[in-house]
This record gives sequence, structure tokens and C-alpha cells, in this order.
Amino acid sequence: MGDTISLKVKEVVRETSDSVTVHFKQPLFRKVKYKPGQFLTINFEIDGKKVSRSYSMSSAPNLDNTVAVTVKRVQGGLVSNYVNDKVSAGMSISMMQPVGKFTLEVDKNLQRHIVLFGAGSGITPLMSILKSVLFFEPKSTVSLVYGNRRTDNIIFQKQLQELKQKFGDRFNLVYCLTQPDRSWTGLTGRIDEAVTVNVVNMLPKFDAAVTEYFLCGPDGMMENIKSGLAKLKVSTDKIHFESFTSSNESEEAIASLGETETHQVTILMDGTEHKLAVPPNKSILDTALDEGLDMAFSCQSGLCTACRCKVKSGVVKMTGGDGLTQEEIEEGYVLICVGHPGSDDVIVEPG
Repeated sequence: MGDTISLKVKEVVRETSDSVTVHFKQPLFRKVKYKPGQFLTINFEIDGKKVSRSYSMSSAPNLDNTVAVTVKRVQGGLVSNYVNDKVSAGMSISMMQPVGKFTLEVDKNLQRHIVLFGAGSGITPLMSILKSVLFFEPKSTVSLVYGNRRTDNIIFQKQLQELKQKFGDRFNLVYCLTQPDRSWTGLTGRIDEAVTVNVVNMLPKFDAAVTEYFLCGPDGMMENIKSGLAKLKVSTDKIHFESFTSSNESEEAIASLGETETHQVTILMDGTEHKLAVPPNKSILDTALDEGLDMAFSCQSGLCTACRCKVKSGVVKMTGGDGLTQEEIEEGYVLICVGHPGSDDVIVEPG
């Protein structure tokens, strides 16, 4: 599965009753390089079965001594329960090199406003981003709007409060709870369109040209936030988002491609050709995984770009692909999690 590395667990820190942060030791001579907001695809063997899951890093590059991922338990979730219950210090775990476009370039000379919206475990990449900006962009301001059920569900609550005390007016921290206790005096309910408009109006005013928005959480929440930002006339190129939920392709989306036949696809991996017969109702990635190919993937919804491939021959149609830039599309890149062959001579290569 691409360029893999093996890292040893240094410690596992309990954040809340249903979430832990796994801290990996940085290798002495070949440190893991990553950007704030990126993720790791981690390989596990659970009950004799190999499984992979992608988790955003909550650590900040050039600041934290460890590479850390924070995992919230999901009811019935094979991997999230394994991480919360079984992963411990001393274990060596295989993973892919960090990737992801939900990130920013830190520049000490910039003076800007980074506004972060998150809910639940969506705080994970936002934590990496906010620490990087606060520590390495001394002229910039960060605002975090963070939704949870109750105060005891707030991941990184202690760390966030310490950052607020350290950076003062440069760090605005706004919580929004759906099931608060009677003593709660902050915002209540879900982060919807109205909350978005009200909160942004409350935050310090910066020129629109130097204000960027980063959203991470359930798709419904992010759509509501984008609607609120649209009402505020925020340009879409200032809004970045990362989904934590896989959204399988709808039958309607697949049907819209107009393909009714099975096509042959060749995947080039590590110098080997893997030939697949991809039916019209399945993506290239799903077919490859069913055939046992060890493909890189994460969100399975066309956002993260972990499954990006270069089309060497033939036609590949996508039902989505917001993760790709227009330049990448023009260069022939596709995301095979939402990619379907449109001819029999398709050859793709991960990269």
C-alpha cells in the first residue's frame, strides 16, 4: 500500500470516556514529515483480518515531539474500539506516509484570521492547524467553534483552555453544546446556519481577503455552515472542508454516468499489472479491494485524495472528486473511489 512506515507507540492518553490519543515515537534518523491537518492511513491486524483506517493527526509538525492521532469510539466500530481498548505503549504499527489536502502552509510573516468549525472528533485536524498557526504565525488570530453533546465530551478541553490562557485575544474559543447541564451559559444546539452567522458576526473583524475557514465534522453540519457562510458572502475559495463520514455513491449518481457494461481495468502497482473486470455498479476501488489488492484509500467519497491515480490509457468517469484541483484533473488524475471505467482500455497507476 504505497510507501509504508512503522512507528512505535510511545503512550496512549485517555481524552474522554470514549476517545484516546495515540502518541507515536518519531524515528531518530527519518522523522515523519507532514503538514497540519493531514492524516495517516494506519494498518491493523484484528482477529486475523487486515484492516486499514485513516485518522487525522492531532499533533502539530515542528512543535510536538510525537506523531499523534486521536480516535473516538464508534458503536460497533471494529477499529475504533480496538484502538480504544487494545492499543498500548510499545506496539509497532504499520501505516502509510501522511497525505491530505485539508491543510495550510504556515508563514510567520502572515497576519490572517483562521476560523475553524468542528464537532466531536472533527476537532482532530483542527487541533493540528490551530496549534501550528498560534505558535508559528505570531501575527495571526485563530477562532475555534466546537460542537459537542456535553462538556465531558469535549476532546482536548484542558489543552484548549491552556492555549486560550497562553494566547489570549489571539485565540477565540467558542463551544456549542446540544445536551448541556443547567449551569451551562454558552451556546446551545447544533452548529447550524443561524449559529454560523451569529458566531462569525461575534468574532473579531478581519478583511475577507485574509480570513479562511476550515470545517470538519458530519456532512450535514458542514453543509449548514457553508450555507451560513454563503449568507455572509464568504467566497467559496476561502472555505476548506474535510468529511469524517464515508458517503457511498448513490445509485442515481452511478446511473448518471451512463455506463451499463463491465469494462476491463489494469492497475499498475509496484511494477505489476493487475487486471480487473469492473461492473457498472461498482467503483474501480471497490472492485480492487474485493480482489484483494492492497490499495490506498480513506474517505471513499472523493474528498481526501488517498486513492488518487493517473490515467495512463482509456476513459475514467467520476461521480464526484471535489478533492482534486482543476489542474490535477487536466493532468489526467482521478479518484478511483468514485471512478468508473468508460472504456475497455483503462490503465491507471496510483500516485
